[in-house]
Amino acid sequence: MLLRLGSLLLGASLALNAQANPAKPGGDTTTDKTGANAYSMPAANLSFEKRLDFSVGNSFFRNPWVMAPATTDARDGLGPLFNTNACQSCHIKDGRGHPPQFADDNAVSMLVRLSIPADGSPEQQEWLRVHGVINEPTYGGQLQDMAIPGARPEGKVRLDYQSHNVTLSDGTRVELRQPQLTVTDLGYGELHPNTLFSSRIAPPMIGLGLLEAIDDIDLLVREDPQDSNGDGISGRANRVWDITTQNTVVGRFGWKAGQPGLRQQNASAFAGDMGLSSSLFPADDCTRTQGCDRYPDGGEREVSDDIMDSVTFYSQHLAVPARRHLDNPDVMAGQQLFLALGCSGCHTPSYTTGEHQSPALSHQTIYPYTDLLLHDMGEGLADNRPEFEASGREWRTPPLWGLGYASEVAGSEAHYLHDGRARTLLEAILWHGGEAEAAKQSVITMSTEERAQLIAFLESL
Repeated sequence: MLLRLGSLLLGASLALNAQANPAKPGGDTTTDKTGANAYSMPAANLSFEKRLDFSVGNSFFRNPWVMAPATTDARDGLGPLFNTNACQSCHIKDGRGHPPQFADDNAVSMLVRLSIPADGSPEQQEWLRVHGVINEPTYGGQLQDMAIPGARPEGKVRLDYQSHNVTLSDGTRVELRQPQLTVTDLGYGELHPNTLFSSRIAPPMIGLGLLEAIDDIDLLVREDPQDSNGDGISGRANRVWDITTQNTVVGRFGWKAGQPGLRQQNASAFAGDMGLSSSLFPADDCTRTQGCDRYPDGGEREVSDDIMDSVTFYSQHLAVPARRHLDNPDVMAGQQLFLALGCSGCHTPSYTTGEHQSPALSHQTIYPYTDLLLHDMGEGLADNRPEFEASGREWRTPPLWGLGYASEVAGSEAHYLHDGRARTLLEAILWHGGEAEAAKQSVITMSTEERAQLIAFLESL
């Protein structure tokens, strides 16, 4: 099976780079920490002074916000509607979230995005250019299932699953779960009849600053929207609105690459997840119907610019853990299978970062295994909810670095894909469709030994 041209060029460029070291996927920022805290370490090349800045950001990321007024005025203003009171509650140990396990559970580390289809009017087209979606009129862009005393939560999220089996060539049967979302106990009336829903778990936090430091041109050169090279892969960048520069730029963060940088991503999460205002998002996700101005707030900017700076610095400098078992024969064989399947056509192995405001993140040879582009993943994974230029079938390629630590960090079964439906890496692969359909079919027809080798490679990352 032919490799993509980009993979061959990548190998050639890395051969010229003496600093390239696959054992250190984050370059000099890589941590040797293992176990439950493998995702929570600062970049290894941070100075002592910058590690103090990292610790300050960690405190605002980890500790809960409270409702106003409070003596803790640096952390007050929570709500009145929210999903969680601390960033760490979603990004558990800085890792991935999970869907609710039981009917009475709050979603917490899984969010439900809401929107309605655009009507094509010039006014809505201009709104879409800046905001990416048309919010549901009564409930806004995100369902908040918690509220401060006196306010009503927007609703309750329930997930049920319909299962079907995929039989592999060796006779192994793999159960795949299709989530079925239900929203009950609506607090503010009926939802718009054409409401679009998208369930999304919190992604892991490692290496985000390094992804931010990749030059735009290194992402855009991999676009192939018309599949001009005929390899079946047609990635393209999402184009999103940058609030600071007031321009349309390349999107990088979020499941559909709907945010341009970490500061805006963090500010959006503060507003949507916790109901906290900032200079980038002066208002939370409340609508007029909900009357949130009746409740106390923590001031005009509940998240000050200094706090936003601290949280952004923290999220930029969470280190990627070192790879393990690189010399294992099964891992090496699995890597060759990964390339032969064409997986690197989306999961681009390596980049060298450009100039970043943080010297620790600049000019690092990294191995994230993502192109940060949008790809059609087929009907099985479709949420049918567009976001900026992303269609309802498109998702940003998630980075694969740190995969081998996912269960250790979670302390239990890890969850994969945008809504956490996959409980194993094999399940995640078998959900691939669209541009990845051919690769998935090849995995189905692999021998038992080959599939084990492919998984061994992924678990080595």
